This record gives sequence, C-alpha cells and structure tokens, in this order.
Amino acid sequence: MPAHPNVVFVFADQLRAQSVGFMGNRQVRTPVLDATAAQGIVFDHAVSCCPVCTPYRATLLTGRYPLSNGMVLNDVLLPPDEVSIADVLKRAGYATGYVGKWHLDGPRRGGFTPPGPRRQGFDYWAVANCTHNYMHSHYYRDEPVPIFIEGYDADGHTDLAIEFIRRQSVEKPFCLFVSWGPPHDPYQLMPDEYKVYEPAEVELSPNRTQDTREERGPRGVADSVGCREDIAGYYSHTTALDRCFGRILRALDEAGMSDDTILVFTSDHGDMLGSQGVGKKQRPWDESIRVPFLLRYPRAVPAGRRTPALLNSVDLMQTLLGLAGVEAPATCEGTDLSHVMRGEAGPTPSSAFLQHCCTFADARDVPEWRGIRSKRYTYIRTRSGPWLLYDNQNDPYQLENRASDPTVRALQSELDEELNAWLAHCDDDFAPRDAYWERFGYTVDEWKQAPMTNDLEPTA
Repeated sequence: MPAHPNVVFVFADQLRAQSVGFMGNRQVRTPVLDATAAQGIVFDHAVSCCPVCTPYRATLLTGRYPLSNGMVLNDVLLPPDEVSIADVLKRAGYATGYVGKWHLDGPRRGGFTPPGPRRQGFDYWAVANCTHNYMHSHYYRDEPVPIFIEGYDADGHTDLAIEFIRRQSVEKPFCLFVSWGPPHDPYQLMPDEYKVYEPAEVELSPNRTQDTREERGPRGVADSVGCREDIAGYYSHTTALDRCFGRILRALDEAGMSDDTILVFTSDHGDMLGSQGVGKKQRPWDESIRVPFLLRYPRAVPAGRRTPALLNSVDLMQTLLGLAGVEAPATCEGTDLSHVMRGEAGPTPSSAFLQHCCTFADARDVPEWRGIRSKRYTYIRTRSGPWLLYDNQNDPYQLENRASDPTVRALQSELDEELNAWLAHCDDDFAPRDAYWERFGYTVDEWKQAPMTNDLEPTA
C-alpha cells in the first residue's frame, strides 16, 4: 500500500447539479454515479466560485480565486509560476497525469502545450487545450502532432485514463485528472445510438420563461437556449459519461486500487438551459453555479452520507491534499474540508464567495457581479447595488427575487455585511472589468473576451 492514497479527479464540462440522478433528477439515467455516490459522500451545496471554464480550472489547480491568479477570462494563460496541486503531489512522490480538456494555455485552442512549466506539474499528458468537436476530437502527447480520436471523444478520453491507471504501480501513489468535454454544447454531437432521450418527453423546470430562443454567439453561430432538443441531448451526453465513469471504476477494481484511491466526480460549472430565460453559464443562478460532487475513499470516508456543508471550487485543492495527508502550500485560499469527508467535527464556511470579475461572450451584457451562496440564501450584488436575493429553501427554483422587498431588509443587510467581509478577506476591490483587463494585460474583442483561434499544429 502506498504511503498516500491515489487521487482520481473526474470532471465533466458544464454539468449542473440538477441533471444527475444522485442530486434528485428523475429523468436522467446515471446508475453508476448514483451507486458510487452511495459508497461515499455527496456535497449537496457544491458550487463553482466563477462559473465559466478557464477561471474554474485555474481555481481547481491552484486553490486560488480568479482575481488572485489572474484567470478572469477564458482563453488566457495560467502563469507557469503558479503552485498547482500536481506540483505539490509530485513533490510528495506522486506520478501525475492529465487527460482531456485543459483550457489554460492561452488563446490558441488547437495549440500544443509543450512539456515543462505550462503543464503545471503533470507528466503524463493526453490533452487538447480546448475542443468540443466530440466526433472529431484531438489531443497531444509530448510532440506537437495532433492525435485524433475515433468516435465519441469522452470514450477516447476514458481509454486514455484507463491506459494511465494500468501503467501505475501499487507501490507508488498517483494523481490523475480526467476532464471530459460533454455535456457542454453542442448538445446533439454524439453517435446516434447515444441519443437515448426523446425531446417530447423532457420535463421542463418551473423557472423557464420559454421553450426556445436563438441568439448569435461570438463566432456568429446561432445558439439555441435550452429548447427540448438541447436538453434531451444534454441528458444523453450525461448518460454517456455515466457509462464512461463505470469503465474507470472497473479499471481501478481490476488494478486492485479502489480502496486506496480518492475518487471524485464533479463538474466545472452548470448550464442554465433556458432557466430564467437564459442559456449556458456565467450567471449567478443555481443552474449555473451548483455542480454535482461525490467523493469515494473507502479507507477513510464513511459510505452513504450526504452533507449540507458548502464546498466551493477554491476549497478543492486544500481538501484533497488534506484527505491525502499532504501539506497544502501557503498560496491556497480555500478551506480544508477533509474533516467533513472523514465524518469528523469541525468548522465549515457559513457561505461560499462567488466572484465573476469579467463577464464576456454570451454574457457580455451582464454586469460584473459578486455574491454569496449559503445553505439557504443566494445574495448577488453588481457594482450598482443589490441584484438578486433568493430563499432557496422555500423557493428552490429561484422564482421570487426579494432584493427589493422591504420585508427582508434586515436579512439583506446581514447578507450584504457577509459579502463585504468576503470582499475584504479576498482583497477584492470589485472594480469594473476593464480595470482587470488592464491589470492583467489582456486585450479583448467586441465580445469582451480574449480573442482566440482553433488552429491545430501542422501534421507534417
């Protein structure tokens, strides 16, 4: 048995908490995830502190808020001198590996990340910076030559993850991050046999104001916002990922590593899918910020538990290191919640701090916002003042915004004070977004985002 447990961290892209079985969805079939959830612990209030791809991924790897590591937009480069979880685990004797979507290597989504500091401590590498062409996906290893996946790319990424697991020795711990692209749009891009839900049978949530809408995305593509066909495809992607997760479980079992592995399944952020009349992410509503989170570690985490403790994406690095018995670096800004996972008493945060400094692309007209999500309330403020206040216990679909309700003035004042305390704690000056573009040296286009390309490396 290794001195420290293995860590296998599996995360989907844009999978909201409301769309998996173990979080209460009766329509989506996720039997493997549901069974695994019963073997470990589920956090009912796991959130993404900045619900969009690059900021989340940087926070996951560094344990630092977007305003601290400078990753406030998509398609910008994570500074190579950041201390990542892979750096820490590697120094502790771990083999390190990363498979799938990276989205931390700047504006060239199809480009090659060479071995070295830009890989943030990961040695085994089967990665594309960013692609969502699920039927013609690619990745790179250690040469600048794209390798194309035949068929559905989540299946291909799962093959690569299993390849890494089978290479490992039971004598040395390893950490593996697996980043799947689905169920992020395009919602229909999968093999026909994977489409297992009928659009007409999709049940719509009460907080939808319409069935469909189209808007022009940053590349001039018409993006539907949460029509039934989108949701059916989204659910089909999710069920496909459930099967992929089952294959990873079997690989760990076959290698005799399941008991000695901290296994996580989660997502970087959610997807509005038409709730509140909007699509995708970058919004402060629960469909955007809440993510599924399960963790199984038979040697230390009692099975069959759910916890209301708040788990923010900034907490993940410290919590995983704490559970693995590895000291976290002083650069981390989150909270170690490993005691919650072990079933031990200890303090937990009263709220999770939400920080979106630079809205962009399809959310470019949304003002910059900060907020808190407690077990019961969501409170969001823009630079102009209070924007949203929901009692999530009595209003789970967030239908009644009480930010201007005089009958809850005392509550709003209390939440406002808590938000101010978070701003001070995180040294967040809540400036307009152009101040951060200047601070971090970013150039943006008319969509208020970092310009990017999808160019691949030449194949010859």
